[in-house]
Order: sequence, then structure tokens, then C-alpha cells
Amino acid sequence: METRTEDRSPANRAVITGCGSFVPPKVLTNDDLARLVDTSDEWITSRTGIKVRHITTAEESTAYLATQAAQRAMDYAGVGAEEINLITVATITPEMVFPSTACFVQQALGAKKAWAFDVGAACSGFVYSLHLVHQLIETRQIDKALVIGAETLTKITNWKDRTSCILFGDGAGAVVVERRQNTGRGLMYSTAGADGAFWESLNCRAYGSRHPSSQPLDDPDKVFMQIKGREVYQQAVRRIVDAVTDCLEHCRLTLDDVAMVISHQMNARIIESAAKRLNLPDEKVFINIQNYGNTSAASVPIAFDECVRQGRIKKGDIVIFVAFGAGVTWGANVIEF
Repeated sequence: METRTEDRSPANRAVITGCGSFVPPKVLTNDDLARLVDTSDEWITSRTGIKVRHITTAEESTAYLATQAAQRAMDYAGVGAEEINLITVATITPEMVFPSTACFVQQALGAKKAWAFDVGAACSGFVYSLHLVHQLIETRQIDKALVIGAETLTKITNWKDRTSCILFGDGAGAVVVERRQNTGRGLMYSTAGADGAFWESLNCRAYGSRHPSSQPLDDPDKVFMQIKGREVYQQAVRRIVDAVTDCLEHCRLTLDDVAMVISHQMNARIIESAAKRLNLPDEKVFINIQNYGNTSAASVPIAFDECVRQGRIKKGDIVIFVAFGAGVTWGANVIEF
């Protein structure tokens, strides 16, 4: 199933006016992991591109990371908490089963006029959220939104599984999206899709209604993430290529028009394979997985914030966000920043 949104009202645009990110200070290197499981820096780097990842302490929660990133994005945009109408948090590692992580962020920020909810589309959650906010702003239902991707994946990582524990890190990224009129800037187009037939390729099975906490698990490892690497690789490359191609075709763009493609940072080899199929030059593909690992829904906004602050994306540049994640889900946004 796929869905698309185009900006049908150029006078009423959803514009990204601020960005911010935050990662916990504690770092776990490949050499650190080699002391936990049978692996090495060379093995991890050659297969994933990852060198280090940031990990939370017991006191650092998903809402805490999200709040830090959100505050930095609001500071960048010059927007106060009382001006925010909506807070969305894309996450698969929520603060708790309920209420939503977004409600905790709302409380922490003091954004008393904002309604709040979470988006559970795994690694695609941030681009899904932008898709939704685009429509809400275009139809004048909100004026200012915080769109956040935040994860504490290391809290559901099996540190005995060398194929998966090397991949994940914690962090958060956020953007402020505002309704602006009579401007060429803003979200131009969004596309999103899902195929639940591949749910087993990426999952964390407990605890939910299939495996409730009140019943013993037949396999204790169901509390951790489980990944079928080869299947994920094949699906991810295909969906990323298709989503970016869709964006280019519907917006009548060429690669020359695009300043940067920011992919979910799942694996450097996946990103490089997709870029090669799209004929994207290296300077238009941003990769920072070496510094953070896979931070799921947080990876796109963290990468975007880095690009902006490094001067690699400037006002007026056209940027494509693209992601693939569990579900399986995928999506992309075209933005004129």
C-alpha cells in the first residue's frame, strides 16, 4: 500500500524553520564491543560502516533525548513552546506502553497548547510524520509543529548477538515545521508505503498482545530486536531507490536539482548500493552512521541537523529524505529548505 501527498496550495506551505539533535554523551566503540562478543573493529566497519555509537544510561529515556533535540530545534527557529500546536514523536522505543512519549515531551517543554501523539513506523517514522504534518499545515489545521524522531534502541538490544548488537545507537533529532504563505520554500511532495507481509524481517515481539507480559515467553530473546539481514538488505535498497525515483518523477526534478539525499542510516553498504543504482554522486549522499550507528527514526533528523550546521545544506536547497524500516515501511519527502 502506498500513499502520496503533493502541495496543492503554493500559497500555504509547510516550511522547516529549525532543526536540532541530541545524543547521549556515553560512547560505545567497536573495540568495546569486541570485548563483549566475538567481533572486531575491522569486521564491523567493513560490513556496516559503523565506528562508534552513543548509548543511554539508565536515567536517560527516550523522552529526555527527544526534549533536548526539540529545544535545540525551537532555539534555531526562534519559536517558543507556547507557540507549538502539535508534537509528534516517531519512536519504537517509547517512554512506556502509554501514554505517548510526545505527551512527556509536551510536559517537559511546557507546550501547553500542543496536542501530542507518537508515530510507530520504525525507521520510517520521521518521514511518515512529516507526511502527516504537511497535510495538517496545508489544510490550515495547525500553524507550528515539532516533528521528532527519538530512539533508545540499546535498551532492547541483545548484547550477546554479535550480528545485531553492533548496529544500534541512541539519539534524537527534531525539526520545527511552520505554516508560511507566499513562499517557494517548504515540503513539496511526500510518498509512503508499507508491506506487512515482510514483518518478520525486522521485529521485536514482546511485550504486546501476542506475547503479553502476564505470560511466560517460549523464547526469552523475543524481548530483543530480531533481524533477517539479507532480506532487509534486498528490501531496503529496492524501496529506497523506488521512493527517490518517485520523488524525482513527480516533482519533475533531475539529480542536478537536488542538493542532498538524506537516507535513514541503517547500514553504509545499503545506502551506497542505493546511491549507486540512482547514479547519485558521492557529494549528494550524506552518511554519518560511522558516528552514531543505526538510530532508527532519529537518524534522518540527526543527519539533517548535521548537514545544516555544517553548511552542506543552505536556504533554498532541495533535499530528499528517504527511509526504510520495520513493518516493512518506507517513505520519502522532498523539501525546499
